[in-house]
Amino acid sequence: MITKEQVLEALSHVIEPDLKKDLVTLNMIEDVQIEGKKVSFTVVLTTPACPLKDLIHNACVNAIVHFVDKEAEININMTARVTSKRQENQSLLPQVKNIIAVASGKGGVGKSTIAANLAVSLADLGAKVGLIDADIYGPSVPIMFDVVGEKPRIGMVDGTQKMIPVESYGIKLMSIGFFADTSQAIVWRGPMASKALTQLFTDAAWGELDYLIIDLPPGTGDIHLTLVGSIPLTGAIVVTTPQNVALADAEKGVSMFRMPNINVPVLGIVENMSWFTPAELPDNKYYLFGMDGGKKLAEKQGVPLLGQIPLVQGIREAGDSGRPAGLQENTVLSKTFLELAKNVAQQVAIRNAEQKAAAALS
Repeated sequence: MITKEQVLEALSHVIEPDLKKDLVTLNMIEDVQIEGKKVSFTVVLTTPACPLKDLIHNACVNAIVHFVDKEAEININMTARVTSKRQENQSLLPQVKNIIAVASGKGGVGKSTIAANLAVSLADLGAKVGLIDADIYGPSVPIMFDVVGEKPRIGMVDGTQKMIPVESYGIKLMSIGFFADTSQAIVWRGPMASKALTQLFTDAAWGELDYLIIDLPPGTGDIHLTLVGSIPLTGAIVVTTPQNVALADAEKGVSMFRMPNINVPVLGIVENMSWFTPAELPDNKYYLFGMDGGKKLAEKQGVPLLGQIPLVQGIREAGDSGRPAGLQENTVLSKTFLELAKNVAQQVAIRNAEQKAAAALS
């Protein structure tokens, strides 16, 4: 007879590649059921966007066959519970597990496009996602999510009036653009802008979220320092193009997050507009802005390269039409953004595990 103890002993040989511990020690195995030769259990991953899902599944099957019974009939339910390093008693955004800033050293590198497609790709993988458009110089979320003209409604939440985020494609959205005429320039001094942006966090009913993405303004000014200093960020992503001018500014962005008074982990670099591929020559790559600049920056800074996104007309068209390219089904673009989402979720899970381990030792 196969026993539960045998199954758990076998699964203790399966190491989670990122966290470097076995699944049993990490409490990732639940609901073990045995009926004759039939063995079923649940593997609780650290994120629905786990890029190692198939590898872990296969390793579990091999462990049962090798250590328990080669004739075992194995059924594994792969599910996820997104991890968080945040304390349960935190008053600001208490039900939001992870807050990720998407930043760039300069404008025009596609930061908002990356933020929008990261959000929809994480949601497509099963996560609960929100997106804050904090770019006061050029709020683009209303256009990218086809919600121009919409405004958050006011509702009562736990006896308090709150703004209810606009929803589109399953993403909860708040944007400075919801509160200004689309043809009007938003001209605010630093303190006024910082206060308005902070209200997008404090006065909105975000509810339960696995990931809240913040599309920051470009640069490294007062607004950035206020936001990253007052919002409990899980980590930051820096977007750049491969060209030297953009890389120099992106390096300043990395340095900002590493300042002692900010100390926000940099999850990695996203290299946008990595190459141009014309529709009529889908196998050709033209490196218009240089080659592998973002990759070299990531290596220099000792952070992961989260993705290289091509310069493709379809990405621009999708954003302008109000349906991000990441929403397309089974296309090269959607697969590229799904890979980006998996890499980001992977880095978040690793950071959370490191933070938990450090807290246990202190």
